[in-house]
Amino acid sequence: MTGPHHTLTEPASDAAIDTACRVLRLPTMRAQFADTVTRAEREHLSYRGFLAELLMTECEDRDRRRSERRIRAAGFPRSKWLSDFDYTANPNVTPALVNNLAACERIKRGEPLCLIGDSGTGKTHLLIGLGSAAAMAGFRVRYALAARLVNELVEAADEKQLTKTIARYGRVDLLCSDELGYLELDRRGAEMLFQVLTEREEKNSVAIASNESFGGWTKTFTDPRLCAAIVDRLTFNGTIIETGTEPHRLAQTKARQQART
Repeated sequence: MTGPHHTLTEPASDAAIDTACRVLRLPTMRAQFADTVTRAEREHLSYRGFLAELLMTECEDRDRRRSERRIRAAGFPRSKWLSDFDYTANPNVTPALVNNLAACERIKRGEPLCLIGDSGTGKTHLLIGLGSAAAMAGFRVRYALAARLVNELVEAADEKQLTKTIARYGRVDLLCSDELGYLELDRRGAEMLFQVLTEREEKNSVAIASNESFGGWTKTFTDPRLCAAIVDRLTFNGTIIETGTEPHRLAQTKARQQART
């Protein structure tokens, strides 16, 4: 059984299409319809080609909007893209390794990533860039400063919401924790962070950035056994990138000043 056949004038057809796109929630098709009609007439597209063009445009725009929502949900403090990373300024980081990580296979396997190096060597850029690449690829990502994450866990425990909060952090595909090792954590906070890492172990990936080598983590995690357990959670089957000790941001600033003078 076929539906009713409508014979409409062109203005009536345009109005009907506009209404249908609103009702069916197809904003891109609605916005692109007139231009696509003009192009279809100019290029003599078939009916199938014209419809495919409209549908593909809607699908591509929906993918873009979903990616943007995932990036916003990740909570990155600023935009950083891997395409903007200056490999010439930091020879410790190779494009091949970063491109391999950006393929997100390690996220599928639940493997950790550790970025270790001094301030200004590109750790946060890589952390946010890799997190953004994962969000664009369809993974659920969450970014948090280590100290802020621990404070949130402590507050959740005080409000009898710790289990729920740990579960929430356990569900995301990639947890990015920045500035681990900057501040000393008391035993309670360190134990809660350990619970989050245990919840994610070998299931969902963790990526961390730290300005301290693992040997210096005892200043952050003052209990040696707990420190060793946390290091084990973050390195087992993981990737470690040492970004070095030469802050290329400082070098770039000096180069810009010299260029101006």
